[in-house]
Amino acid sequence: MSPPADEWLLADELWWDGQLRRGEGLRLRDGVPVAAGRVPATGAAVRRLPGTLLPGLWDAHVHSALVDLGTVRAGGISAVWDLGGVPASVAALAARAARPGSGLPRIRHAGPFLTAPGGYPSDRSWAPPGCCREVRSPDDAADAVAEAYAGGATLIKVTVHAGGPMLPPATLAAVVAAAGGLGLPVVAHAEGPGTVAAAYEAGAGLLAHTPWTEPLDAGLARDCGQRMTWISTLDIHGYGVPDPAQDTAIGNLRAFLDHGGTVRYGTDLGNGPLPPGINRREIRALQQAGMSPDDILSAMTGPAPGIAAEPCWIPGGLSLESGVFADALATARVVGPDIRPRDAGRSIDS
Repeated sequence: MSPPADEWLLADELWWDGQLRRGEGLRLRDGVPVAAGRVPATGAAVRRLPGTLLPGLWDAHVHSALVDLGTVRAGGISAVWDLGGVPASVAALAARAARPGSGLPRIRHAGPFLTAPGGYPSDRSWAPPGCCREVRSPDDAADAVAEAYAGGATLIKVTVHAGGPMLPPATLAAVVAAAGGLGLPVVAHAEGPGTVAAAYEAGAGLLAHTPWTEPLDAGLARDCGQRMTWISTLDIHGYGVPDPAQDTAIGNLRAFLDHGGTVRYGTDLGNGPLPPGINRREIRALQQAGMSPDDILSAMTGPAPGIAAEPCWIPGGLSLESGVFADALATARVVGPDIRPRDAGRSIDS
């Protein structure tokens, strides 16, 4: 059953734009949030939920072919960025996820990995056939980006991996330029010595991971902080067990944040034993890097072109106390036909 075309969700409290507000509601149109404010006195369809209401929560690094997206949504994630997959398969899945009642998170996707001939991840056993598009020259870069865009991509994913063949600087810059001409942000997988600098110098706006292979030079951390967004993925190092690579990543992230860097919450779901849904270990690692609960909520929410994520709801309420925030946030669930709060489930007139 689809929600009314225009309604309000009213909870004990609403987190919106960095504030916890009471006595306000989140307005939905076709089941997705469009505005927040006080519920009108009359004439509005209202569903009441106890606890805390949030905008949709995003995971900005997922590989749909390697996870069960229904489980991801059931774990509180309303929308995902698919950062590399078989283009036709991901586009079909995104179309299915956009239908009301699909049981899947909404999907923003990058299409294929753009890589050098024989480059990462074409040499990895986990990479499905067809998920990589080799880029052979600066001229070919424009064709590769155009193909991804024609397939529905609103992001471009490019790999800069020192463990194998890499795109030459001119070709990497051509990918970024072609994407920019279509209004597409470029997300770079930068791994190994010199790769963060290469991605930055080519003009990429996002990194798919917080750098972890080495501490960044202070000047590079400053430059990245002034222009880039990093997707966190801190829990891929150790998966909850203390790990030197995670220590390096957290140190780099702290320096990046000190220079004004922007962070998106992302987990790289499909890469090892990560919990589907909201990952409290990722959240705690972000806190170790110096991010406040409000910072983390901001990193998990926000619009994407053409995609509106369904809101999320914390039945027991959200605590912004540092020691319990991750556990409370991990209880969030996506509001939809499958959510039946004890005192909701019916529309009433305010």
